[in-house]
Amino acid sequence: MTAADFNDRMLSLGLARVSEAAALACADLIGRGDEKAADQAAVNAMREQLNMLSIKGVVVIGEGERDEAPMLYIGEEVGTGDGPGVDIALDPLEGTTLTAKAMPNALTVIAMAPRGTLLHAPDVYMDKLAIGPGYPVDVVSLEMSPRERVEALAKAKGCKPSDITVCILERPRHQEMIADVRGTGAAIHMITDGDVAGVMHCAEPELTGIDMYMGAGGAPEGVLAASALKCMGGQMWGRLLFRNDDEKARAAKAGITDLNRIYSRDEMVTADVIIAATGVTDGSVVSGIKRRPGYVETETVLMRSKTGSLRRMIYRNPTR
Repeated sequence: MTAADFNDRMLSLGLARVSEAAALACADLIGRGDEKAADQAAVNAMREQLNMLSIKGVVVIGEGERDEAPMLYIGEEVGTGDGPGVDIALDPLEGTTLTAKAMPNALTVIAMAPRGTLLHAPDVYMDKLAIGPGYPVDVVSLEMSPRERVEALAKAKGCKPSDITVCILERPRHQEMIADVRGTGAAIHMITDGDVAGVMHCAEPELTGIDMYMGAGGAPEGVLAASALKCMGGQMWGRLLFRNDDEKARAAKAGITDLNRIYSRDEMVTADVIIAATGVTDGSVVSGIKRRPGYVETETVLMRSKTGSLRRMIYRNPTR
């Protein structure tokens, strides 16, 4: 199948059902303190729904290698076997800790693109940098220091560095970066988990107040974030980080030969993509699961890069 056979319009609603099912499956585990149970519930539901879609799907961003993940592992084939060949990137529960602790911004997320067009990122860290739409190409870069990025973006925006807000994942590894950013006078929006949502915030700075995302997080989440930005607008760069030979071997297995390469957004996602994200707990991207008299309600955001469309969908599932 070629990219021309990728009927994103017809597949998009089915993709929304996949993320909705995963969110609903872990609803009873919000705040229960069991990260593994919540993640497994989401995985099972997402896999069941994916196998109902008329696709020849291959999971390229999943729960891990086959020996680590019994379901939705990298390389797993999903779908009915009819229809277009597609790459699938997914995080059945982005924010397992957030779910277990009933904290904001846990969501289920899945992206789909024509076969062979999503970066097969191994399960390692990725150094990420993202900004919203409307800026010159490469106005900031991963080669710049955090201070230089803030100053360059402020200049392009026509404001002072102190008017810039940067989203950073709160981790010990980011202490120097945080100090460098704060040295410019810029504000930092710190998040505890969920860097897919963190990157998405950059695409709508007027609504979120966030101008830039930077820091190291999971490479699989980087590809999902790049998929979202391809739909919403904005620039993103990622460079894989390797801590040992085992991680380098994972990269080789995924077909990556240049270990120092910096990938742009359109090199991580080389064709049109659709992405769906459903809220599990309340967040800044989508609302979380709501229990109403007689039904459970979810909110899903569904995006298509081909049209730049963003659709918000409320789904009510009757309780029995």
